[in-house]
Amino acid sequence: MGVWLSKIIGCPRNYGIKSVNMSPSLNTFLLPAPLPKWPEGRGFATGVINLGEIEVAQIKRFEFIWGCHLSHDRRKGISFYKPVGIPEGFFSLGHYCQPNDKPLNGHVLIAKGLASQDPSLPAIVMPVDYTLVWNSDDGMEIYDQHSYFWLPKPPSGYKALGFVVTTQPGKPDLAEVGCVRQDLVDDCETCDSMLEINSKFRNIPCKLFKTRPRNRGMQGRGVPVGTFCCTSLWNAGEEMPVACLRNKDPDWHAMPNLNQIHALIHHYGPTVFFHPNEVYFPSSVSWFFINGALLFKAGQSNGEPIDAEGSNLPRGGTNDGEFWLDLPADERREVLKRGNLETDKLYVHVKPALGGTFTDLAMWLFSPFNGPATLKIGPRNIALSRTGEHIGDWEHFTLRISNFSGELHSVYFSQHSGGVWKNACDLEFIEGNRPVVYASKHGHACYPYPGTYLQGSSSLGIGIRNDCARSNFFVDSSTHYQIIAAEYLGEDVTEPCWLQYMREWGPNIVYDSRKELDKVIKRFPLLLRRSIANLVGKLPGELCEQSGPSGPKEKNNWLGDERW
Repeated sequence: MGVWLSKIIGCPRNYGIKSVNMSPSLNTFLLPAPLPKWPEGRGFATGVINLGEIEVAQIKRFEFIWGCHLSHDRRKGISFYKPVGIPEGFFSLGHYCQPNDKPLNGHVLIAKGLASQDPSLPAIVMPVDYTLVWNSDDGMEIYDQHSYFWLPKPPSGYKALGFVVTTQPGKPDLAEVGCVRQDLVDDCETCDSMLEINSKFRNIPCKLFKTRPRNRGMQGRGVPVGTFCCTSLWNAGEEMPVACLRNKDPDWHAMPNLNQIHALIHHYGPTVFFHPNEVYFPSSVSWFFINGALLFKAGQSNGEPIDAEGSNLPRGGTNDGEFWLDLPADERREVLKRGNLETDKLYVHVKPALGGTFTDLAMWLFSPFNGPATLKIGPRNIALSRTGEHIGDWEHFTLRISNFSGELHSVYFSQHSGGVWKNACDLEFIEGNRPVVYASKHGHACYPYPGTYLQGSSSLGIGIRNDCARSNFFVDSSTHYQIIAAEYLGEDVTEPCWLQYMREWGPNIVYDSRKELDKVIKRFPLLLRRSIANLVGKLPGELCEQSGPSGPKEKNNWLGDERW
């Protein structure tokens, strides 16, 4: 796991915020192993990406400017940096910031204008002025060193893409950053609040956020710059003071070809560990079909066998409840429930992310059966008999890879109806640059670390357990995988027949889980029952029915971005 703590230097005082007048250690996160030489292609991993009328590159080298931290916990602070080593002809687009409790692990984009149809309207120009948004000089000498946050003022028809931070009251040089022509940018929005700093400057706090494109997903053209947004002069509902870039290249030249995709999977494919007490394992889809899974149609009592490729499944349409899959009623039922780890493989959907500057490898895991849940109430763990179980279970995780270099940027861990992104510096690795994924016992939700995760109220210790641990049960996705879709590659990837099946992969059986939960509640002293009943009643509704999930192509993240 990439764990690192920056050294923050500042004189101790009894104030809420302290500035840092010396640079924290500029340790930069590196993946455990060097990157390989990727197969030849078009624009993937060449260091620069053509967005149409501008060319962009990543900068990961920074010079420290200023930082601040909470005096009682120096890790809970933030530092600001300017990019260095910018090649001639490129413009910086803004400064960078990140929390102090991690190594430098981010980047900002720099941009260079290419040939324009109208020389009088270059793609990138200098700002005409700066607006002082916030400063730390509040007259109380809380800060060892003052800072000033500036918003570039672009010429008419251009947009700023980031802020500039200085330690002197004079305005920055106009050549410090560039502004981009309005037709080459896209709307962005704030995300991931990083810090709120108070001062007497205009009696307005400085709130700092990361930014991201407003329109994301497989067809989204917005490109994040890596800069930050200071919101002291901006309110929700108003136009954002900064924008992101827009990829106007219609052919996604920076996306990897098929050989490069295989190389990426071989290099980064995670090992998925299952709990040592797991009994409901995943399998390949074909094993599920040929070992007895049945296709049912509304109004018919008998199910139809399914061939290994799923070619006799209905294709297209919507999840209208007319068809569903189920297990046979004979002795094969229990065999299918247990899955078959030896045949298991990860089903990979390859798609552009963040305007084609990243590649997402969404890796889908199929399990024939989702086992019953375990309820935790304080120190007590109660195994439930039916609550949480259903036939057919699709879970996934997503690798996000930089198209500038082929470097792993982050991993999304899908967890039931939600999930979480983890940057590469926060991952656990095995055998080089391959992350570790832990599948929870019975539920197969994906987590970055071993342990117990509660689906419910963690603070009160009440919820459904998701237990994760290493064991001898695992699947290596770097070798056990199948690429099932990569729309931007056209006919280079053939989608399997079963992927076009848009109905449910299990029957929808609503049952009275309240009876089971009531039996659990009655085990507790009378004085506690009402409180426990109220908390149990807030558990996710998905636990109260056997509802077979829809397939990968019916999920919101197939076309859209992961929850972020």
